[in-house]
Amino acid sequence: MTVPESSTGSPVRIDGPWTHRDVAANGARFHIAELGDGPLVLLLHGFPQFWWTWRHQLTALADAGFRAVAMDLRGVGGSDRTPRGYDPANLALDITGVVRSLGEPDAALVGHDLGGYLAWTAAVMRPKLVRRLVVSSMPHPRRWRSAMLSDFAQTRAGSYVWGFQRPWLPERQLVADDAALVGRLIRDWSGPGASGPDEEAVGVYRRAMTIPSTAHCSIEPYRWMVRSMARPDGLQFNRRMKRPVRVPTLHLHGSLDPAMRTRSAAGSGEYVEAPYRWRLFDGLGHFPHEEDPVAFSAELVNWLKDPEPDR
Repeated sequence: MTVPESSTGSPVRIDGPWTHRDVAANGARFHIAELGDGPLVLLLHGFPQFWWTWRHQLTALADAGFRAVAMDLRGVGGSDRTPRGYDPANLALDITGVVRSLGEPDAALVGHDLGGYLAWTAAVMRPKLVRRLVVSSMPHPRRWRSAMLSDFAQTRAGSYVWGFQRPWLPERQLVADDAALVGRLIRDWSGPGASGPDEEAVGVYRRAMTIPSTAHCSIEPYRWMVRSMARPDGLQFNRRMKRPVRVPTLHLHGSLDPAMRTRSAAGSGEYVEAPYRWRLFDGLGHFPHEEDPVAFSAELVNWLKDPEPDR
């Protein structure tokens, strides 16, 4: 498979106009790629990807006058792979801890997929550190829970999450044949006419997944999300997420997303007591920021620059 070059030989520290470094937060070390100066925009990737999924937005945001930082979540890419700590509350504290470690008073959080789930969580748990919230391809955690439990179509679309509950086998499947399953998931979840992620990008994600322990750490958050549903910690988290989001929120979604149905994501605005904007990208799938990076970046930058985003 063809992958972009890295001067360090690392499969995740890929060369570009950005700068790579590590920061300490919440008892772990996190790899970041950063570019530009200005108000901080922190980009949070989803599954089965890592920071590089935001390569187009890093340059677009920097060109627009922002300090754009894409971090690798705990257990993924160049960040620490700890034996525990993959519940959403702790992962959200990783994110807000990185904001503090970067010396910023707050950040606009931009999250896709699992990164979106954690962005919702961080905005509820540490509202003073979140200036604005942008979520792509992921409903509010309470909407996600409800859809997975009561909507048969979403339960079927999210069958991979249920499959992750088995011990060890999902990890083996993810890394088999040079992580061929990662490529299939990305292709299957993309819109039918999508121009990306292309084969080169898919090769990058496959290579990153084969780093030891990455597959296990990538799956652990989904195991917690399902296994905790009836446990005290999960019920407490669900109650905690009743608190409204009180920062301006932009919610982005691909109309043909096969992994997270539009019906599941729509309606998340009921948990936002602030300006909320819903934007549906016609013809795009689960990865709108890669399938049409120009349109996605324009929507993102225009909204972040709007001093009074509408409801």
